[in-house]
Amino acid sequence: MKKQVFIMVLLMSFGFSSWAQEELSPYLGVQIPGEINSLSQQMQDQIKTEGFQIIGQYQVAEREDLLVICFTNDDLKKACEDFNDRGALASVLKLALRKVNDSVELSLLHPNYMFYAYFGDDYEIQAPALNQIDLKAKNILSKYGKAAPFGGSLAIKDLMKYHYKVMMPYFDDPVELQEYANFEEGLKHIQTKITNSESDINLVYEIVDEKRQSAVFGIGLLNTEMGEPSFLPIIGERHIAAMPYEIILQGRNVTMLHGKYRFALYWPELTMGTFMKIMSTPGDVEDAMESITVLED
Repeated sequence: MKKQVFIMVLLMSFGFSSWAQEELSPYLGVQIPGEINSLSQQMQDQIKTEGFQIIGQYQVAEREDLLVICFTNDDLKKACEDFNDRGALASVLKLALRKVNDSVELSLLHPNYMFYAYFGDDYEIQAPALNQIDLKAKNILSKYGKAAPFGGSLAIKDLMKYHYKVMMPYFDDPVELQEYANFEEGLKHIQTKITNSESDINLVYEIVDEKRQSAVFGIGLLNTEMGEPSFLPIIGERHIAAMPYEIILQGRNVTMLHGKYRFALYWPELTMGTFMKIMSTPGDVEDAMESITVLED
């Protein structure tokens, strides 16, 4: 009997080790002939066919050759409710269209890559639902050919506790932007500031759950010297399905993922040399987000 138990434990351990070593890439892509204008409508129709709702889209860096479509559904939002630590950030999926010569590259931000990174060891709480969402999202591209992974890769075990280097931030080391008297004050303040903001700030989507006192805002950063037009050409425009950048209001507090975590997560092949070229970018993003969150004295 003891021998049988030992064998079972050994097999389970081997299974976990094999699963944990599996590598995922942040993006899945396929290149097809066409133009962004016509293909964007096709992609929206395909997204809806798979049971998702489109909540926003924008031209990244205000360029006609770079488009991102943001989408979600009730199953995804419900699954994210089980994760209190900024779980709602994972409730939005993204698909990008990038013009490449006479073709368009369609790329999907790999849902399970994001889920494992954001939920960590707690992924298993909603594993069946999250896997179904991952499959449905991948089906969006299946009509256009076999999507290939790109953008580097990380083992699941590393994704679940990801950070770029020693002393760099983790998922649970967010930037604290502002604390309000209550959720209602924070929501109204942010919405008003976004409405009155200059053209450098572009609200791409907004998901508000008043019952859970949670709100996620997807923000396009269009400043030509410090935003997407500046940093994307350096770190790689092919990864635009990681955009837009988000802030999240939970209860009284609004936070954002640290740039040194988020940029590294979605550009995992970045060398330290390239990372140093955007050394000011995490601070620039924080400044932009403070402009729509911080209360005036």
